[in-house]
Amino acid sequence: MLFCSSKSSKETKSLLQNMKLEMLLNIKDSLERKTASVLASIEVLEKQIERDNQN
Repeated sequence: MLFCSSKSSKETKSLLQNMKLEMLLNIKDSLERKTASVLASIEVLEKQIERDNQN
């Protein structure tokens, strides 16, 4: 954890909140990429199943 005596507790709280926000946004971005990948895989698989059922 970061402790800096030259900063007020309000500044420290703000810094920690911004760090937490950045971390959560990075997690969100990662999950969105993974979700997009899963959705694309599902779409491809559904098309393959549909094509195979037509043959």
